[in-house]
Amino acid sequence: MKKRDYKEFGVGTIAHIYNRGNNKEKIFFDEQDYKAFLFRLGLALGFEEKELQKEKMLSLPYSRIRISANKKLFKLHSFCLMPNHFHLLIEQDGETSISKIISQICTSFSMYINKKYKRVGHVFQDCFKTVIIDSHPQLMWTSAYIHMNPVRDDLVKNPQNYTWSSYSDYIERKLPIVHTGLLKSLFEDRKSFEEETLTLSCVKDSP
Repeated sequence: MKKRDYKEFGVGTIAHIYNRGNNKEKIFFDEQDYKAFLFRLGLALGFEEKELQKEKMLSLPYSRIRISANKKLFKLHSFCLMPNHFHLLIEQDGETSISKIISQICTSFSMYINKKYKRVGHVFQDCFKTVIIDSHPQLMWTSAYIHMNPVRDDLVKNPQNYTWSSYSDYIERKLPIVHTGLLKSLFEDRKSFEEETLTLSCVKDSP
């Protein structure tokens, strides 16, 4: 895997973005926290608040969040939110850098967590980490790695049973923020996706 400086983004770049809580502490404590992160992610991807509020997983009771973007700037290919870290697979389609929207999301979410739980200090550990995707095999492996996180951590036995990842969007659920077209084109069908996700996740290193 090639780890690169997070500022080295350009049009057409697909990046695996991840970060964890400071001191490996939890960053999601209840259902609302997961929704709060996804809601901010949706806004950063260019979706309007009214679009996100229609989805149970993305809706919040109220919002004063000031994150806005254009839908033509980014695509989210997969995600997984774990109790103390997150993974995003994002493609940059415009000149606006991926680092900008990730910084917006993390800053806004940190403010939310600190206010809600009456805490101070960093929520995340340093800057987010990045792995640039260089090939289709690496893209497939990274997607499998992201989707199998809950299984590896013994949260569920089947990735489809974990709510806070995009795995189900490749099976039956259709969250508007997830762009499934590219990855689906690399697998023959649903069965192939399920089987390859399990197989690829057992490979130790990315192709």
